[in-house]
Amino acid sequence: MSRKPSPAEGALSAWTTRRWLRVGVATTLLVLAVLGSMGTWAMWRTSQLTTQVVDRRSPALVASIRLEASLINQETGIRGYGLSGRAAFLEPYRQGLKDEAAALTRLRPLLSRDPQGRADLAAVERLAGTWHDRVAGPLSSATAGEVVKIAGARTAEGKATFDRLRAAMTRQQTHLEARRTGASGDLRDAITLRNWMFTGIAVVILLVAVLVFEGMRRGITGPISTLGAAARDVARGRFDRSLTVTGPADLRQLASDVDLMRRRLVAELESSEASRGLLDEQAADLKRSNTELEQFAYVASHDLQEPLRKVSSFTQLLQRRYGGQLDERADQYIGFAVDGANRMQVLINDLLAFSRVGRVHNEHQSVDLQRVLDDALGNLSMAIEESGAEITHDPLPTVSGDTTQLSMLWQNLLSNAVKFHSPDRAPRIHVSAAAEGDHWRFAVGDNGIGIEPEFQEKVFILFQRLHTKDAYPGTGIGLAMCKKIVEFHDGTIGIDPDHRPGTRVVFTLPSALPDAPDAADPGTRP
Repeated sequence: MSRKPSPAEGALSAWTTRRWLRVGVATTLLVLAVLGSMGTWAMWRTSQLTTQVVDRRSPALVASIRLEASLINQETGIRGYGLSGRAAFLEPYRQGLKDEAAALTRLRPLLSRDPQGRADLAAVERLAGTWHDRVAGPLSSATAGEVVKIAGARTAEGKATFDRLRAAMTRQQTHLEARRTGASGDLRDAITLRNWMFTGIAVVILLVAVLVFEGMRRGITGPISTLGAAARDVARGRFDRSLTVTGPADLRQLASDVDLMRRRLVAELESSEASRGLLDEQAADLKRSNTELEQFAYVASHDLQEPLRKVSSFTQLLQRRYGGQLDERADQYIGFAVDGANRMQVLINDLLAFSRVGRVHNEHQSVDLQRVLDDALGNLSMAIEESGAEITHDPLPTVSGDTTQLSMLWQNLLSNAVKFHSPDRAPRIHVSAAAEGDHWRFAVGDNGIGIEPEFQEKVFILFQRLHTKDAYPGTGIGLAMCKKIVEFHDGTIGIDPDHRPGTRVVFTLPSALPDAPDAADPGTRP
C-alpha cells in the first residue's frame, strides 16, 4: 500500500522551479547573513581584546614598572645624598622626578576605565607624596652640611614610608599583571572561538554548496536529463516510452505536455499508417484501373477501329450506289449512318489522344515554341484561309516540355480561336508571351463569340459542349486535352474573364533548361 502524502508534501509538490529557486536563494542568503554576522562578531571581539591587551593592559603594566623604577632611582639618590652630602647623588633623584611625572602621565589615561587600577594608583601617589613631603623634599633642599644630620634623624621614617610605597606599587603591578593575564586569556579564548567559528562557517558553506548542488541535481538537472533521455528514445522510434519525471511542478507539467505530444504523435502515426494503407490500396486500384485503361485504349485503337471502318465503308458504299434510287427518307437514314460512323471514328481518335497525354508522349526537352507554332499554323492553313483569320504573336521563347504534347496544345487553342469566330467580323488572334519567374505566361486571345462567365470553368471538362454539333463541329475534348497537357507540364490554364470581345485563354509553362537555345525571332503570320 502506498503512503498517503502529508498536507505539507502535497503543498511542496505544487512548487515550481522558480519558487524552489527563490526559497533556496533566500534561505542561502539568510544562512550566509547569519554566518557573516557571527564571523563579524568574532572578528570584532578578537580585535577588542587585542586592543585591550596591546593598547591598555600591557602599556599600563610597563608604565607601572617605569613608575616604580623612577621612585627607586629617587630613593637611591636621596639616600646617597643623605649619607655622603655629595650633590652628585641628586642627579638620579631629579631624573627620577621627571620619569615619575612621565609614567603618571602615561598611566592615568590607561587606568581611566579601571576602578581597581585607579585605586591602586591613588594609593601609590598618596604614599609617594608622603615620602616626598616627609623625606625626599626636606633632604633634597638641605645643604650638604645639614643633610647628613637630617638623614640620620629620618632614616627609619623614610625606610618605613618607602617600604609601604614599594608594597603599594607591588600590589598595583600584581593587579595589572593579573588583568593583563586575564585579558590575554580572553584573547586566546576569543581567537580559539574565532577559529572554530570560521571553521564552522566554512563547513556550513560547504554543506550549503553540497545541498544546493544536490537540490539542483534532483530538482532541475536530474529531471531535465531524464526527460531529455526519454525524448531521445521517442525520437529514435520508441513511441511506447512514457515520459514521466519527478521534481518541481513546472517540470512535471513540461513532461506531461511532451508526453501528450508523444501520444498525439502516436495517434497521428497510427492514423498515417492507416491512411498509407488506404493509399496503397487506392494506388493498387489506380494501377489496375490504368492497366485496364491501357487495355481499353489498345482495344479501341485496334479492335474497335476495324468494325467501325467496315460500318463507315459499307454505309458510304450504300450512299454512293443507292443514293437517289430509294426514297428521300432512305437517303436521309443512310446519311445519318455515315455521319454517325464518321463522328464515332473522330471521337475514338480524340479519346485515344486524350488518354496518351503524359503516358505515351513523355519526353521533356527544350522545345522551340516558335517552330511549334509554325507547324500548328501550317496544319490549320486551310481553316485560316477560309475564315480570313489574321494571327499575330509576340517573340516566343524556348520552354521545357514534350514536343508532341505542346504541338497538340497550340493546335487545339488556335483551332478553337479560328472555329469560334464571330460571323460579323474577321477573326483577329494574338499570341502573347511574358516571363514570370521560372515560368512563361502565354495567352491566346481572339475576337470571336466568347464564353459566358458561368461556363468559363466548365469548358475544360471532358465532353462539355456549349453549342450543337450542327452549329460548331467537334467532340468537346479539345480544351480538356489542353488542360491536361498544361497541368502535366506543371502549369495552370484558365479563361481571362476581363477580355472583351471574344475569348483569351491564359496558361503557363516552365522555362527552358539552362542550356536551352534562345527563343526564335518574332513574326507575324496571316
